[in-house]
Amino acid sequence: MAIELTDPSPAEGADIILTPEALSFVEQLHHHFRGRRDERLAGRAARRAEVAATGRLDFLPETRGVRDGEWKVAPAPPDLRDRRVEMTGPASPVKMAINALNSGAQVWLADLEDASAPTWHNVIDSQLNLYRAARGRLDYTSPQGKDYSLRQDAPLAVVVTRPRGWHLSEKNVRIDGEPAIGALVDFGLHFFANAKQLLNAGSGPYYYLPKLESHLEARLWNDIFVFAQDYVGVPQGSVRATVLIETIPAAFEMEEILFELRDHASGLNAGRWDYLFSIIKYFRDAGPAYLLPDRASISMTAPFMRAYTELLVKTCHRRGAFAMGGMAAVIPNRREPAVTEEAFAKVRADKTREADDGFDGSWVAHPDLVPVCREVFDAVLGDQPNQLDRQREEVSVTASELLDIPSAGGAVTEAGLRLNLYVAVAYVAVWLSGNGAVAIHNLMEDAATAEISRSQVWQQLRNQVVLSDTGNTVTPELVKALLDEEVDRLRTEVDAETFARYYEPARTLIAEICLSEEYTDFLTLPAYELVR
Repeated sequence: MAIELTDPSPAEGADIILTPEALSFVEQLHHHFRGRRDERLAGRAARRAEVAATGRLDFLPETRGVRDGEWKVAPAPPDLRDRRVEMTGPASPVKMAINALNSGAQVWLADLEDASAPTWHNVIDSQLNLYRAARGRLDYTSPQGKDYSLRQDAPLAVVVTRPRGWHLSEKNVRIDGEPAIGALVDFGLHFFANAKQLLNAGSGPYYYLPKLESHLEARLWNDIFVFAQDYVGVPQGSVRATVLIETIPAAFEMEEILFELRDHASGLNAGRWDYLFSIIKYFRDAGPAYLLPDRASISMTAPFMRAYTELLVKTCHRRGAFAMGGMAAVIPNRREPAVTEEAFAKVRADKTREADDGFDGSWVAHPDLVPVCREVFDAVLGDQPNQLDRQREEVSVTASELLDIPSAGGAVTEAGLRLNLYVAVAYVAVWLSGNGAVAIHNLMEDAATAEISRSQVWQQLRNQVVLSDTGNTVTPELVKALLDEEVDRLRTEVDAETFARYYEPARTLIAEICLSEEYTDFLTLPAYELVR
């Protein structure tokens, strides 16, 4: 084999996952699809350059036939017909995996992407936990002697695994001397180990596909599914994929994305935080018309966000696919009843809007929020498993409405700038330590929110924004001064060794990418180079 590992035993039991047969499958995926993956990444850059030059995005004229045609995606398998509550979170450590499976949610989004720091240990430990979960053999005893095991008194959440995005590599797996594609490592190891087992148990290999920017990327995934099903020897159509519509160009190709995946599609998800990040990234040099206000002031009721979610529901239901709501970032705190009460109220309002709009289910980031989300969707769904019958034919969304960024309202403040710098450094520091989902000020932050934070700083600098609360102009000098102050605050919140090991390099990285003349497409790319 032309495949090499930096460490064949990054986690106890790694040999269960990293078998010669599984690695050969990953190698085959890499050889068959690396070239097309590279073409698609180059296509992203070319499209972005075209949009930057014209300042416009629109629905594709060449695919009008798909949008006007009569077709539907494949019917959902029985265990994916009711998705009213989806619990999201990393698949490592094992305790979090068990808690997610036991949460009472219909689905667990086992996140190998934005909520997971891709240390080699985490990559393989996640695969081991998913392998054992598929066989009902997941358990754990904490150092304090507390036992965790899979519940027997109620159904476990159905697992839908999210591999990494196309842009990320896996440096601990080298094929022909180059890093492997992270998405194919994640998908390949999981599919090879579990596809037959899941199908035999009455479920199947189900996936969330992140950060797609075009229907051609969906076509690539579809071809990978066809190849993988033939290779492993499971029926075509066994895979079901839900695509996150979390980039602005994908919002213009929802129909086409479902069409390309129609034999394997399950639905679309409104990935709201990455969607905001994508808007900033895509229109970063398009002037003040594309400036977003403070992140905390952007609500899902902003007209441009309403246009995006309404179009998603209409598109999905027209094609027989599920429309999945997004993440409410607020989380409860069991030690602070007032914080918990506020979190419950905000989540209930968010999920009520989604259920009333026709979504079939939604995400939560904490087990305590499962009952809140369930209560809201139960009230709307009743005994029905979903809302596919709500066609939303009255919805008509134009390109201008999707791009109406000024409709967000709000302001850019020094308080918001400070918070962006604080969150970006704090998140990257914890990510470097091996944790990809971080509670900061009672909000669940992952890579998406960190991406928004640092991108807003970059965009505000380039546009010399005047802050509404202080009257100061955002300059490199101001950003450096505020960054120093926020890092000093972080210094008081952690011990000296942790600060030196993780927060100092995080601070250096955030300063570099915020102050650079060139925009960094993904924060996680340079951050990954710092992962030990």
